[in-house]
Parts: sequence; C-alpha cells; structure tokens
Amino acid sequence: MTTEELLKLIEPDFSDDVTGHDIFHIIRVLETARFLQSKEGGDLELIEYAAILHDLDDHKFNGGKLNQGGNAAKSLLINNGVDYSTAEAVKEIVDQVSFKGANTECDADKMSLNAMIVQDADRLDALGAIGIARTFAYGGSKKQKFYHPDLKPKLHNSFEEYVNSETTSINHFHEKLLLLKNRLNTNTAKEIAEDRHRFMEEFLSRFDAEWNVKLD
Repeated sequence: MTTEELLKLIEPDFSDDVTGHDIFHIIRVLETARFLQSKEGGDLELIEYAAILHDLDDHKFNGGKLNQGGNAAKSLLINNGVDYSTAEAVKEIVDQVSFKGANTECDADKMSLNAMIVQDADRLDALGAIGIARTFAYGGSKKQKFYHPDLKPKLHNSFEEYVNSETTSINHFHEKLLLLKNRLNTNTAKEIAEDRHRFMEEFLSRFDAEWNVKLD
C-alpha cells in the first residue's frame, strides 16, 4: 500500500477537524519524518505508515483511552493488504508517540529509532508558529479559556492527571510545549526545535506584556 493511497483512505476521517489535528498536520508530520529519516536512518516504510496513522483513534478524541490508536492503525493496514509483521510494527510505533504528562516516565530508552523519529516529527509540529496556532485551535475546540491568571500551570504526575486537569491554552505551553525541546530523541530534531522553541518563548513574553498592559 502506497503512502498516497493511505493518505487518501484516512483523509475523510480528518476532513472536519478544527483542533489542529487535521490532514494537513498529518502531511507535515509525514514530511518531517521523511526528512528526519534521511538524516538519522530507520525503516522508511514503517516511519511513513506510522506518521500517517499516528492520530488515528487518538486519546484526545476517544474519551482519553490510551493506546487504542495502535490497534486501529494495525487493523486498517491488515484490512488493506499490509502484512501482519509490518502492521504490528506500526502499531508499536503509534502507541509510543503521545505525550503523557510532564512528570511521567520517559520511554526513550525503550523506543526504536523508527518510533523516535515519528515522535520527534509529531512534536516538532507542536512547536513554533504552527504550534502556537494549533494550541489555540485545540483549546477553543475544547471550550478552554485561553488564559486565566488564577489558573496556574501544573506538571502532571500521570497520564490521567494530564488529560483530566482543568487548564488553559497558555498553561499548555508550560505544561507541555516548552518541555518538548529537551524531550526530543534525534539530533536533527533537536536542531530544528531550537528556533521554534525560541519563537514560542518570545510569543509568551509578548503575551505577558500585553496582558499586563506594559506599553513602555
């Protein structure tokens, strides 16, 4: 099954998305993953399949159920003629992509290079200008406040706490996005992240100044 066929197959599932997890996000992750693979190595076919399917039945949209995406990806591939071993390998990658909370155990030592690359590609799309836009799109879709000074960021100790805590879009930068630069796996991704991370810090500094009406 070609990547073009797979993209066309899943596109209807993401056509109505307003959270920043649309088909264009998937295409960006795919292209970034391809670039990372060209620099870092890994199995291109597995990386492409997992990049395309990484948000299938994701916990953000299925009521917080973790690791259903891997099974959904595996079933879809098998049902479309992909061999079992490839589908199983893609499942394992998809199940390792998601961020699970600031203080949760880091699984980098248990991840394959393929999984590291897909995770890095997904996390890079959460940084920089695109990351800022996606943060507010997602928060608005969940009816979150974009900011409230009395609601402070939390560094969550479990996946359950992370997905169930009340938060704001600005808090999300502190609870996740600003942490990603130091949680990337590959040297190539770390280099790309530097500028995007700095841009987010500049945005937050300006946001703070405008919120507090610092005009001089």
